[in-house]
Amino acid sequence: MLTVASLANQFPSPVEPYVGEEIAELRRRGICVVAGSVRRARTRQEKALAAECKPDVVLQPLRITVLLRALLLCLRRWNRISPLLGRVVFHGYEAPLQRVKAVLHTLLGACYAVLLEGRGVDHIHVHHGYFGSWIAMTAARLLDIGFTMTLYGSDLLLHGTYLDLKLKNCTLCFTVSEYNRRYILEHYPGVDAQKVVVWRMGVQVSESVSERGNFLPVGQTTHSNFTLLAVGRLHPVKDHAFLVRACAELRTRGVNFECFIAGAGPERSRLESLIRNCGLEDRVTLLGFVPDEQMDSLYARADVVVLTSRSEGIPLALMEAMARGKIVLAPAITGIPELVIPDKTGFLYEPGSLGDLVARLLFICSLTHANDRSVPSVLSAGRQLDWMRHATRVHVRHNFNRKKNLESFCDFFIQRIIPQTESCPHENSLLQQVQLPLQRHRGLPVRTDGTDALAGARGGAVFDG
Repeated sequence: MLTVASLANQFPSPVEPYVGEEIAELRRRGICVVAGSVRRARTRQEKALAAECKPDVVLQPLRITVLLRALLLCLRRWNRISPLLGRVVFHGYEAPLQRVKAVLHTLLGACYAVLLEGRGVDHIHVHHGYFGSWIAMTAARLLDIGFTMTLYGSDLLLHGTYLDLKLKNCTLCFTVSEYNRRYILEHYPGVDAQKVVVWRMGVQVSESVSERGNFLPVGQTTHSNFTLLAVGRLHPVKDHAFLVRACAELRTRGVNFECFIAGAGPERSRLESLIRNCGLEDRVTLLGFVPDEQMDSLYARADVVVLTSRSEGIPLALMEAMARGKIVLAPAITGIPELVIPDKTGFLYEPGSLGDLVARLLFICSLTHANDRSVPSVLSAGRQLDWMRHATRVHVRHNFNRKKNLESFCDFFIQRIIPQTESCPHENSLLQQVQLPLQRHRGLPVRTDGTDALAGARGGAVFDG
């Protein structure tokens, strides 16, 4: 049986459900997965999730016995990690503090290797390119096995420390957008393009509801206020303060609106202060962490779902909104235009431009709260908005369908990770007979020469189910 160690900085995490879903799908296919977390659960939500889905390995806090065994392992297999430490100490342009952290993370990687010893692990897969990926890389070298990683957004675009080493040493690098893949190949030209693969994330899509949906015609809303909704952790990179300032401008323009921000995080006190200073206590509400079962009512009330992040992969929050047929507004950054196709599946605004964000909000407000539907221009624009709602659902269903994309990912992952052994010609023929119906069923490109069809999809780089 193939055994894969899966590592995340924090597992389980309420904001990263895709990690648990991936583990569950691999286990469903008979793969033994050793779920790992660098840190133990700290918040109330993390502890509640850990009680339901306890990780098999938790690295921190360290035990002294594990630390001593890790030091001994480093000494015994010094030749396997010395190139990493040589790069850290003698080469590169990283700051001294980053170099010290890398050395400490190498020791943590040795501790992780110790915790995996005896479990028969064949491969390590790590989520995000933060320090957990260095830990996974170190452990893989010490155990003499391969490792793969998935890069999402900020871990690549803002915090790509030592990413050159990680990309060089990984077997495969999955990433969530075409933009990310181009970024990797442009900024790390030494990386083999064939091992950088786009895996599109996804959300649950209801198959029982008509794609057309039950949309309100223009001018008909269930409430008088123009309602904005933002969903995401309260973190500086999400830049909810930018949305609050836009709300202040809407009030100046005389717009009757309300804004809800769902999410918890370290920025809450700062945002509360900004809301008070802007006099928006009766307009902007910080809801804190909202359970999934309560999100439907929030999405149902929203006229527009707004994202104001400075950096993103392709946000799940936008996918969730679009799967419900909601109008979305987001900055034209990174891979977002692959999800929010301008004026077709949503609206984009110029990044960092408060004026453009406010202008877009005013335009959407004018459509969703138009009073006179007898005016031809208003009626035409309203129909366009209705078709946009329809298009968002179709786009998500076909390209960001969680079930379909997860199945495709696991097909590809298992095919590439299972150790390759020599086989006879008749074995290749049998394998081809098994693979071709599966590939045709999933709509995947089919080769008739017995080679890896998935790896050749769209130039060998992209698959999305």
